Amino acid sequence: MSRFDCQQPLPGAGFGGRLRFDGLPGAGALVAAAEAEPEALPRLLAEAGGLLLIPGMGDMAGEAGLLLRLSRLFGPEVENYRETGMAPNMIHPEVPEIFVVSNIPPVHRAPPARPEPPLTEDGRLPVQFPHRRGWHTDQSYRRPPPDISLFLAVVPVPQGQGQTLFADGTAAYAALPPAMQARIEGLEGLHASSSIGRRREAVLAGTPPQAPLAPHQRPQRQPLVRRHPVTGRPALFLCEYGQMDWLEGPIAGLEPGPHGEGARLLEALMAHLTQPRFVYVHEWTAGDLVIWDNRCLVHAATWFDAERLERVMWRTTVSGNPGEAYAGEAKSWLAA
Repeated sequence: MSRFDCQQPLPGAGFGGRLRFDGLPGAGALVAAAEAEPEALPRLLAEAGGLLLIPGMGDMAGEAGLLLRLSRLFGPEVENYRETGMAPNMIHPEVPEIFVVSNIPPVHRAPPARPEPPLTEDGRLPVQFPHRRGWHTDQSYRRPPPDISLFLAVVPVPQGQGQTLFADGTAAYAALPPAMQARIEGLEGLHASSSIGRRREAVLAGTPPQAPLAPHQRPQRQPLVRRHPVTGRPALFLCEYGQMDWLEGPIAGLEPGPHGEGARLLEALMAHLTQPRFVYVHEWTAGDLVIWDNRCLVHAATWFDAERLERVMWRTTVSGNPGEAYAGEAKSWLAA
């Protein structure tokens, strides 16, 4: 019998789960037990719709290798950020597989802007695009894209700000009218890093994009409907203004640009995907570890008062099972 199970769904959501462990408290005991049962946590992640909360992992902040060990259970490759072009100040000094997300030195990463207005008409946190901006799936401008992300709250900000939002691409796809499902089948989004000047804002402003692009910088096509390699279920797979190519896309084969047919379709799909009924809002507590599946979820960060508060989060990125559509592909993001 497994020492792990999962309470589903997460509060206020239709998906996700909170891990329960029948063992000693602390990250070390949980990681050792998970290594002894290596299929348990990946199975529970899939059963929970791609989102798993593990509270009480604060010990990892003092023993960063525990996060790496746990990450390795979710796929054959955990990204080493020293080898993939990450700025050195954003890499953990001892465990290069950890990407540090923080507003304090040496990282100095600012939070996203507050939505305008900051609350919905009924006084709630905005989650739906376009009121809420920043929805994406990690590194979708890569082929093959990564599978799983793990995010640890080392020093979170007080609840009520600095939340992370997750939207369920599987449920959102299932809720589309059959005519829309048929329309988007086989279409591909054109995903691009925000650093190459093809964001919607840059295109609207007439800012010249970066040129020429090296092969590893080029935008990458990804299916709008992605079939999950573990569950077999289809899910919407798209980003919005900051991580799509708004010059030649955002949808391959449709009229390009911010006012084209592709833009109208993407905006409609993103507004559908981020309806509150498909969204979970995570309020962070120190030691929370959230694991999400980029193959079927999108997520967004929220504002916090970076002038008064300090926030330190650690992320790892796991790859190795993107699905049959990517079989045999070389990594697009590595320079030759």
